[in-house]
Parts: sequence; C-alpha cells; structure tokens
Amino acid sequence: MKKWLIALLLALPTLTFAQDVLDTGDTAWMMMSTALVLLMTPAGLALFYGGMTRSKNVLNTYAMVFGAFVVAFIVWIVAGYSIAFGTAESASVQNVIGGFSHVMLSGISWNDLSGTYPTYVFVVFQGTFAAITVAIASGSVIERIKFSTWLVFVALWGLVVYAPITHMVWGGDGALLFDAGALDFAGGTVVHMNGGLAGLVLGILVGKRTGYPKIAMKPANVMLTALGAAILWFGWYGFNGGSAFGANAIAGLAFLTTTIATAMAAITWMLAEWVIYKKPTLLGIASGAVAGLVATTPAAGFVDVTGAFILGTVGSLFAFWGVTSLKKKLGYDDSLDAFGIHFLAGLFGALATAFLAVKDNDLLWNGPLKDHGDRMGQFIVQIESVVVVGLFTLVGTVVVYYIATALTGGSRVDEDQESMGLDESVHGEKYINS
Repeated sequence: MKKWLIALLLALPTLTFAQDVLDTGDTAWMMMSTALVLLMTPAGLALFYGGMTRSKNVLNTYAMVFGAFVVAFIVWIVAGYSIAFGTAESASVQNVIGGFSHVMLSGISWNDLSGTYPTYVFVVFQGTFAAITVAIASGSVIERIKFSTWLVFVALWGLVVYAPITHMVWGGDGALLFDAGALDFAGGTVVHMNGGLAGLVLGILVGKRTGYPKIAMKPANVMLTALGAAILWFGWYGFNGGSAFGANAIAGLAFLTTTIATAMAAITWMLAEWVIYKKPTLLGIASGAVAGLVATTPAAGFVDVTGAFILGTVGSLFAFWGVTSLKKKLGYDDSLDAFGIHFLAGLFGALATAFLAVKDNDLLWNGPLKDHGDRMGQFIVQIESVVVVGLFTLVGTVVVYYIATALTGGSRVDEDQESMGLDESVHGEKYINS
C-alpha cells in the first residue's frame, strides 16, 4: 500500500470535513438554554404579569400565560416549525414562509443535526420562543378577554403571524428579511416588537376595562412581579446566550451584554421615577429590568460593553416614556404595558443595533455589517425590517382576532363576569392575597 494512503488512513480520525458533527458541549448548552427559555413563560412571565393584575384576576392572568405556552408549543410542533424553518418549492413563497414539508416534524430524524447539536433540540428551542411571543401579547388584554377566545387566538396567531415573521427574519437563504441582511440576534423584531404590537392591537379591538382609567387598578402583589422579573432575567441567559447556537465566545459575549444592559435599565427606570415622582418603586425597578432585557435582545451578540450600556439606558427610557406618557396621551388600555415595554424597547434595540454593532472583530460573525459596508446602510435595512414586521403583525393580528371572535361567539366577557373577576367567574378559583 502506498505510503500516502497509509498516512491518510492514520490521519482520518483528526480530519475535519465540511459536514455537521455532534458536539456534546454545544448540545448540552443548547438543551440548557432551551430549559431556561421555557422557564421564562409559565414561571417568569406568568408571575410578572400575575402580580401586576388585580387580585380578582391573578389566576386568570396566570392561566392565560400558561395556556398560551402549551397551546402555542403544540401548534409549533404541528405546523409552525415547518412554516418558519422549512423550505418551500417556490422561491416567491420562500420569501414569506418555509412551506409544509416538516408538518408534525416529518422528514426530520432523531439523529439529524443543526450544526453541532440535534435538530430536535433546535425545534424545541425555537418553540419556546414561539410560545413566549404570543404570551407577551396577553398582558394587554387581561381582565376582559374570554379565555376561549384567547386560546383560539393563540393557536391561529402562531401559524398566521409568528411563524411567517420568524421565517422572514431567521429562515435562511431565500427568506425576505434574512436576505436583506436584517440583524436580530435573539428576537427584538421576531419576539418583542411582534408580541408587543399584537398586544396593543388586541387591547384596542377588545376595548378598555370597565372603569379604565377613572378607577384605580392596583397590582395584587408586587412581590410576585419582582420575582417574575428575576426569573425572566435568569431565563434570558438562555434566550440570548442560546441564540449563539453553541457553547462559544458569542454566548459569553451575550451573557455579559445582557447583564450590563439589564442592570443599567433597572437603575435608569428607578432614577427616572425618583426624579419625576419622588418615589423609586419596586414595580418600576422590575419593569426597567425587563425593558433592558428586551432592548438588548436584538443586539446581545453584536455589541460591546459600551453598546450594552447604551441599550440598557436608552431602551429603559423609551419604555418608561411609553408606559408613563404615551399611553395616557393616546388613551389606549394596555393593561400590563406589553406594548410600552416590549414593543418600544424592542424597536429601539432593533434600530440601535445598526450603530452599536461591532464591525472589526472577526469573532462577531466576521462583522455583522460586512454586507452593507456602512452604518446608514444597515440602519435602512433595520428600518425596513421593523416596518415589514410591524405591518405584518398589525394586519395578521386583526384578521386572526376576528376569526377567533367569530369561532367563540364574541371576544369579551360579560359585565357580571368582569365585575366579579375572572378567577371565580371563569375558572371557579380564587387567589388569596396574603
């Protein structure tokens, strides 16, 4: 046997080929990240929202978030994943959706890989994103929407709105906004702008709570909200860190920038309240932290320390303005400020990414701005991205709302149920505030 062939056979175990190879470290990290993101919805967001609602609606609020998670995840498995990450036969269709080749995950085997970890893990990871996005929207309509209408809305919205937007932004070659070069590291447009705007649209369509804004509607338990915010922060390391898709340096960068931005946002909101209202509230600190988490999401793996400081500080101010001023000026009833915190902070983060993303570090995906060459070029792409997502969410949410309303015989609970509280009137349970 020739010497070169012997040498080649001896070298085979150490050669790296252009194909996916399972990496146990990446797999472990992605499974852990998925578990962290899962914790964000039925625990973190549910507590965050539940504590802010009135005591007669705490359990209903929690049920809306928990119900949204389980329904949205099953819908994701049935068809949402295929629409978001499948490959359509037509190029024009591929611009908007990925088709139906993976309905019920058909065509995907247990040993298939997405890069260096199992595709099934990627499916579940992305499914937790789908679930929390629609759950965010619930914060705008709690205390007055029918539970049945909400669940039907969740199922339809996941297919009609969330999955196509996910495809357009993250769907790979052929997808509209992905091909345009839009930057969204972990879901500023896909998750937070999308969910926050859907919430506002729902709030306007369902109508204001009885007595709003004349009647004081005080939170049932701010401690629950603060605990929920802390769990969200903890889970967000999977949200942002996991979006590096491996146990790598980008994940470490996202860990750092997420922590900096969140801490700065909490401080900023606290100081803003202290200066304007003379009292720094725990609710404000918790809200500021969530605003910082949202603002850093589209940019966590793209920015440096300075960028993280800016995202947290300015993102928090945008959300603070939305919650304390814009809502009063426009008069809409966004019960738990899903629009003010998620949409506005997400919008700022998405646009600011164009100016804050690091260009000269090969570690950052060889420079995320390489395709456009300058900041303004990327900024225009970011504007296009938020406009497309905003319009798609607006129209899609209206359509899905009216379908869900028709299927459930109306979207709003009756006056007696609203007066009694949805915990007892809908679920037959009562929250005891100790």
